[in-house]
Amino acid sequence: MPRVKRGFKARRRRNRVMRHASGFYSARGRQFASAVEAVRNAWQYSYIHRRTKKREFRRLWIARINAAARSLGTSYSKLVHALKQANIGLDRKVLADLAVVHPEAFKAVVGAAKS
Repeated sequence: MPRVKRGFKARRRRNRVMRHASGFYSARGRQFASAVEAVRNAWQYSYIHRRTKKREFRRLWIARINAAARSLGTSYSKLVHALKQANIGLDRKVLADLAVVHPEAFKAVVGAAKS
């Protein structure tokens, strides 16, 4: 009796894993058993880091806003409080972009929030 090779479905599954593992180092990109483990770990890390990325960007925006606000004589927390009081609904991403790309516009926003 010939051995069972499992055919199309199994080959398609293996090829899908190998396609995701292409470019990985050494056996992790060439051998199926090693590639399965590497791809599963890669998928886990990508799932985790899609969430971590959001946190890290928010931290970056806050640091940029704080630096720009301190150069104008206030702090980040006081600025955010003043923006809420003045009913100015700019989010941190936009504020950070203004602080870096258009400092004069950021200065105007800070002035509007203080008054």
